[in-house]
Amino acid sequence: MSTASVADRVTSLVRALRAHGVRIGTGESVDAARAVAALGLDSREHLREGLAAALLHDQGQRAVFDPVFDVYFPHTVGAPGSAADRDTLRERLTEALVANDRAALARIAADAVDSLGGYDANGWSSQQTLDRLRPQTLLAPVMSAIRAGGSGQSGAFTDRIEADEIRRRIEEFRERVRGEARRRVAEARDRDELARRMPVHTPDRTVFLYADKAQLAELRRTVHPLARKLATRLAARRRRAARGHIDLRRTLRGSLSTGGVPMRPVLRKRRPSRPELVLLCDVSGSVAGFANFTMLLVQALHDQFNKIRVFAFVNRIDEVTELIAHGAADAEGLGARIAAEATLTGWHGSSDYGTALGEFVERYESAIGPRSTVFVLGDARNNQQNPNLPALRRITRAARRTYWLNPEPRSQWDTGDSAASTYAALVDMHECRNARQLSALVGRLLPV
Repeated sequence: MSTASVADRVTSLVRALRAHGVRIGTGESVDAARAVAALGLDSREHLREGLAAALLHDQGQRAVFDPVFDVYFPHTVGAPGSAADRDTLRERLTEALVANDRAALARIAADAVDSLGGYDANGWSSQQTLDRLRPQTLLAPVMSAIRAGGSGQSGAFTDRIEADEIRRRIEEFRERVRGEARRRVAEARDRDELARRMPVHTPDRTVFLYADKAQLAELRRTVHPLARKLATRLAARRRRAARGHIDLRRTLRGSLSTGGVPMRPVLRKRRPSRPELVLLCDVSGSVAGFANFTMLLVQALHDQFNKIRVFAFVNRIDEVTELIAHGAADAEGLGARIAAEATLTGWHGSSDYGTALGEFVERYESAIGPRSTVFVLGDARNNQQNPNLPALRRITRAARRTYWLNPEPRSQWDTGDSAASTYAALVDMHECRNARQLSALVGRLLPV
């Protein structure tokens, strides 16, 4: 590969990463060029790590960087050309998984895409390859082969450890297949277009409702960087708002000296004050991850508000403001602390928005005032219970503004036991499925 070709690929890599939201400045681009000059092309993995160190700001951006890097710096060029049928590939894959032979797994991934993944003259599909090869069904054969080659002893704990390790190897192989298919497509098509359009996973795109434990932990690590960005945005909005609006009467009065031409607008100064925020959070089931993340984000923004009060509920409601304030350092255990120390359920464990809203009005209505903005966080799935619209109406009348953030896609509102439209008739309801949407909504809706 020529020097000019390498420079072009690094430039295109930077451009593609920027298209996926990674902020890369001129300094980082220069550092990347220096890294390539120092490391050379002898080791692809050394080059990967060097460019990542030069261009990225945190480990979470690797989810974007790695697949884009594979497009511009592929393993090899061209198809391996070794045709193999499905059964032979499965036998080879089983042996490689048993031995944990990574070099063999890479060769099998290339052969599998070559034999099973083609769908037209210039197209290869990782999904088609994996659907035909079905590596996930090799768990039992691989475990049997490992036991046959060992002592033959097994137990519940040992079996679970072995199964987890084999699943990890299988998932690593699946990722190799995806990378090989991307490489083939990039080689045959416009590399830059593929890099811009390829789907990448980043924490801010993780769907709250479907996030697993590891993804939620990664999300929690983004709370403070996200809070700093939002605080900067809110501070800029506050500065603009502090300039005030035009006082029309005083402006016209002052224009008498210029014959009625308003040459010098007079502004009505805005009284400096910080707003108050109230959160009502459904922490039941799959929406708990969304509620917990939002509570942590708001707590990280506490300097932007005069007062923050947070209430959690399932079918009963309790204030958890102090739990969040004192436990922000241990974000992972937030849900467990709330469940253990707050009274969230009555005679059943299902969500009941109507009962929770009614109890809030009875016990905590004084928490809302004319300077308060209320956010309700939840999917509005009321289990066919009374929605208690009068209670929500009292909240909206007492507050300055009321918003509802719903983590479900809009297409699922009003399906099953959802009462989304019923509540949306009284408050502005917004779809909020991931941290990216939450950031945009918070930056736009939070009062200044």
